[in-house]
Amino acid sequence: MGESGRNPAAEVGGLPLQDVVNLLAGAFYVLDEDGYFVLWNRQVERATGLSGERMRSVHLLELFEPEDRPMVASAFCNVFQQQVRVQIEARLIGPERQPIPFTFCGSPLQTADGASFMCGMGMDLTQHYQQQSKLELFERALTAASNGIVIAGFHGPDNPIEYVNPAFERISGYRAEEIMGRDSRFMAAPGMDNEQRAQLGASIAAQRPATVVLRNQRKNGELFWNHLSVTPVRDHTHRVTHFIGIIEDITAMKQRTTQLEHLVTHDALTGLANRVLLRDRLEHALQAAQRDGRIVAVILMDLNKFKEINDTMGHAAGDQVLKNVAQRLQAALRDVDTVARLGGDEFVLVLADQPNLRHALKMIDRVRSAMAGSMAVNGRQLSVGASMGVAVWPNDGRTAGDLLHAADVAMYEGKHGGPDAIHFYSPAMATSTAARQRMEQSLREALDRDDLYLLFQPDVCVETGRILGLEALLRWRHPERGELLPADFLPEAEENGLIVPLGRRVLEDVCATLVRLGELGFPDLPISINASSREFTQRDYLLHIAARVAHHGVHPSRITLELREEQLMTNPEQAHRLANGMQELGIRLSVDEFGAGANNLSCLRALPVSQLKMTRQRVQEIGGHPGNGALAKTMLDIGHNLNIPVVAAGVETRDQHDFLAAHGCSSIQGNYISGPMTRPVLEEWLAAH
Repeated sequence: MGESGRNPAAEVGGLPLQDVVNLLAGAFYVLDEDGYFVLWNRQVERATGLSGERMRSVHLLELFEPEDRPMVASAFCNVFQQQVRVQIEARLIGPERQPIPFTFCGSPLQTADGASFMCGMGMDLTQHYQQQSKLELFERALTAASNGIVIAGFHGPDNPIEYVNPAFERISGYRAEEIMGRDSRFMAAPGMDNEQRAQLGASIAAQRPATVVLRNQRKNGELFWNHLSVTPVRDHTHRVTHFIGIIEDITAMKQRTTQLEHLVTHDALTGLANRVLLRDRLEHALQAAQRDGRIVAVILMDLNKFKEINDTMGHAAGDQVLKNVAQRLQAALRDVDTVARLGGDEFVLVLADQPNLRHALKMIDRVRSAMAGSMAVNGRQLSVGASMGVAVWPNDGRTAGDLLHAADVAMYEGKHGGPDAIHFYSPAMATSTAARQRMEQSLREALDRDDLYLLFQPDVCVETGRILGLEALLRWRHPERGELLPADFLPEAEENGLIVPLGRRVLEDVCATLVRLGELGFPDLPISINASSREFTQRDYLLHIAARVAHHGVHPSRITLELREEQLMTNPEQAHRLANGMQELGIRLSVDEFGAGANNLSCLRALPVSQLKMTRQRVQEIGGHPGNGALAKTMLDIGHNLNIPVVAAGVETRDQHDFLAAHGCSSIQGNYISGPMTRPVLEEWLAAH
């Protein structure tokens, strides 16, 4: 192999030259001045895919890609013409006609007889370019990575930085040239996350991977959270030479997590703790108190008149009240205490770490004082007090749930003690609370079983005795206590909210009765219904009435709503809106319990009132002695001056009837005329009269 007509040498040190050149790793060749091979090794044949026979006749340029042949020819000529060594890169045509990158070098060679040759070597660059391509890919990946990447040397206590990618520059605010050679810990935030840094340092010293979350400082001094993963890099001897760190800036995620955690544990409106956080804080306070021999006081607070503020001034004003209350409560307590909002206008205060009951009482007095002053809401000064119930650990309950329940029971008792009352829990309260709960459950069952029914009492003209209307009176057929009057259960229903479904049940029965009266020949006879403040402050109160009378085909004027004078006078603005709405629908307004307290004549004069219903107390004062009935006469005179008919309720005797008739009373109602009647009895009574 490799012999031609002119061979520059046949042996090297006694060894055949061919055997020597075959030992070379690269492609070795000798070319004559015409560009033909006179000597080559097996690497040339493998690279070209040509046999020894073909190699003897192939020209140098035939082995290269056409585009590279001019460059190869130029280098070949320079060797012979200028007697210089050349080196080029060119693409050799491989065995399957694929181009193979090679680097070639060639040097002039002259034999003893004066013949000139070119002696050269060639090296396949395929693997080199593959590695280069991979390295370029790695570099592009490092450059494109969104996370910061830093490579630091591992040299004892110091870890000098040797490489950072653009993302690291963006995250840290430092340029690469500013930090090359600096210790990799140079961005550490002083005094922060020491435990995590110690963990990281121990892992590096032990040459182990580590992942930590800690805070560093950007170049501008701003703190940022980063999720840092550090991995050792080993050389071919398995010795750690470097560490590579991947930094992910998680500041935004931390902020979102903090916001979500706050939303989960805090009230969105006031920023106070919510029920979830309250339970956790209370449990923690109880554990600490048990350990340290302290006490814990729990205050459950319910605002006075909050519903009234919401209904009259709107929900925006109500929200402002809640925010103001939250600020006052937080200002009155210590950092170790907790203020929570359970929802609506209910707040809970946890007075933790109290040394004794006397100290707790001082704190409670601070809370009371904080709630005492008025607050400005929408340009108005409002007095927003609160009923408060207090339970103390360990006497009133051993668990968080027991204490909250005890405070709730005490607060409910506080509601009956007047505005701004503070009640401490006692075991006796639990008994009354249980009774109220039984009453509520029984009333719900009564609604389901239809144990509630109506009686009707007529209202007749004093002069003619003609029937002018009826009043619907609610009764409860209690399975154990017999027939209950409204006073026996309506206050509880008003408190627990069942008054609303009760009132709607009454409206349905009244509408059905009005339809029946029309069939009996009394198409214009109205029926009055008593309405509570909890009912008529419902947003859909009048809309519901209008929908139901329309459903039954009843004219709205046959419905009269009786509202107590006290309810109307408490909130004149609300009274005006309600009365005007009733007037638009055609529903009549009767002022009940007229004369029971101080009268606001200007307010009454401004309302579209159909009648004033004198309280029973004024009627009962009428007797046979001079001076008796003076207040009843005053009520009648007020009605005449306002040009509003006055109805006297609870008339029992002939003397009362005659007195009222003599002083111009329009109509009367009471047992003197007829007691309350069931509907069948009423029908008989109407037929007889």
